[in-house]
Amino acid sequence: MPPVVAVSTALAASHGLLIRNRGAFEGARKLQAVIFDKTGTLTEGRFGVTDTLLLPQDIDEETPRKYAASVDANSEHPIATAIAASSDAKLAVLNFKSIPSKGAEGKVDGREVKVVSPGYLREQHIDHADKRIEPLQAQGKTVVFILIDGQLKGAIALADSVRPEAKQAIEALKALNIRCMMLTGDNQATAKWVSDQVGLDEYFAEVLPQDKAAKVKEVQARGVLVAMTGDGVNDAPALAQADVDIAIGAGSDVAVETADIVLVRSNPQDVVAIVELSRATYRKMIQNLFWATGYNVVAIPLAAGALYAWGVVLSPALGAALMAASTVIVAVNARLLRLKK
Repeated sequence: MPPVVAVSTALAASHGLLIRNRGAFEGARKLQAVIFDKTGTLTEGRFGVTDTLLLPQDIDEETPRKYAASVDANSEHPIATAIAASSDAKLAVLNFKSIPSKGAEGKVDGREVKVVSPGYLREQHIDHADKRIEPLQAQGKTVVFILIDGQLKGAIALADSVRPEAKQAIEALKALNIRCMMLTGDNQATAKWVSDQVGLDEYFAEVLPQDKAAKVKEVQARGVLVAMTGDGVNDAPALAQADVDIAIGAGSDVAVETADIVLVRSNPQDVVAIVELSRATYRKMIQNLFWATGYNVVAIPLAAGALYAWGVVLSPALGAALMAASTVIVAVNARLLRLKK
């Protein structure tokens, strides 16, 4: 139904929804689950350093933060950017190298410095037990650790606030009988805190970028139609795996290029708008199909003389008028397509 397609596409654009794959958009009406990336999608993606811990307390607080800021100044990850911004006394870094999904490292002032996740410490069997860390994680803060010359010297806690519209989006999707889930590389405590804040049905924590697509496939294996919403380079494989992939407009170019639909306003509530518009578009198509089919079912037999024996004949002029009326009804009905604010 071209009129409905044209109107829904224009309506989507006016609401900040860029449809790049029409088939995926029309399939969104049947979605049963939506998986959100955490950072930058459900949360603001703007971290700030809230606490600095010394482990053990045998050096001044500024040294580990200064070293960490120096290394992370070379990284574009949101957590690294926040750490880099926490200190103005940055030093030159040699041999900088990213540790995929676990942090970064480099040589600062002649010393080997690593800024890493708890997962890295577990892999290296480095004990990081400290009674001060668990309460920070329970507050939804992300904690990273600083190694200097292979020795654990400090930890930095950062907070990323939940988007105010995220909870409303989750509530609206649940009202449409769609399960809401989250993928994140953060630890279980942080993931649970965010999940509790927005009311998710399920979450997957400590998921490495290369494993995100597998998690989407795992949900699909339950027999449900899945949408993935994300904003980063790491989300691209998961977006490609999903039945409907939705990119946050403020995200990376790779994520946007992979996506079927782009949320120009970077608002998770627009995922609800996609589903509602897809369903409304389908209803209009069915209605217009009814009008178009109804004309043919009635008018063609009459024009062929099906009721001639009873004196009922459809003249060519009247047939043309009914055809025009059918076209007008379909066009007007398409124009009545609306999307709730």
